Amino acid sequence: MEGTFIELIRTYGYIILFVWCVLEGETALVIAGVFSHTGDMNLPIALVVGTLGGMAGDLLYFHIGRYNKNYIYKKLNTQRRKFAIAHMLLKKYGRAIIFFQRFMYGLRIVVPMSVGLTRYSRAEFVLINGISSFTWACIFCLPAWYMGDTILGLLTYGQEHWYFAIPMIIAFVGSIFYFFHRVESTILKLRSQR
Repeated sequence: MEGTFIELIRTYGYIILFVWCVLEGETALVIAGVFSHTGDMNLPIALVVGTLGGMAGDLLYFHIGRYNKNYIYKKLNTQRRKFAIAHMLLKKYGRAIIFFQRFMYGLRIVVPMSVGLTRYSRAEFVLINGISSFTWACIFCLPAWYMGDTILGLLTYGQEHWYFAIPMIIAFVGSIFYFFHRVESTILKLRSQR
């Protein structure tokens, strides 16, 4: 099974990385960093492909916002709260929110759509988003490349001691979700106090 997975990465790794970065990407960039460490992928190419995938995804969401406003208002009605947060942050922080949106859990898709709903310049969005995408790719891929042996050792340990690894992973992921939920609640609370 592992041999098939590694062969798949060697053959289609950059295509998988691009598509995965269009959709989400952080996990794919960490995996690409580890595979670059082992020599199965090329680090500079992985960074470029990850950057382009992240840019493509955000540009897709931007254009959905720009050209499908009625669809957004009708189909994404349940996300009104997140759109309100995104608009508030965009008004308050402008370019900075476009740069940092990919690091904001729960708003990564909503912010580019919100920017698309406004009259914000497409060229400026692409420029800021490109710099942000490259920074994002470096933040997730380079440490994984540098610490590849450590990550592989942890994966081996987790595979051998799955009964210990699974609760740790659940606790880690749960704490991330809890943290970002608290941040979102704090932003909404500050907004309602105005």
